[in-house]
Amino acid sequence: MNKKERLYIADIIDDPVVSYPSYYLLSRSMHSNELLHAALEAIHQMEFAFYREPKNYEEIFRLLQAGQFPLFKERYAIGYFGGRVMYLESNGWKSMPMTEDAFKMENWLIF
Repeated sequence: MNKKERLYIADIIDDPVVSYPSYYLLSRSMHSNELLHAALEAIHQMEFAFYREPKNYEEIFRLLQAGQFPLFKERYAIGYFGGRVMYLESNGWKSMPMTEDAFKMENWLIF
């Protein structure tokens, strides 16, 4: 069974600008994923200097397929697992609803 662990933001960032959620429930492999940590640090520090808007959705999927975590609306880390686009919230990965917002490039940031 894939045991989930809490990754507390305070464990990866000393003084977060955004403190909610204070933790994320993740698998062991995600718990130690440095790319995910970098995305969460950007979100919780509101520091997006190294990110830019993608030119098209192909850029987003290229990063997702490479195991990176683009940001959505400067609030969610996005992952791609089992052919499904997922967003991370406190209780773990959730299937991302494909609303019109998901197709607007200005809602995305890529590294």
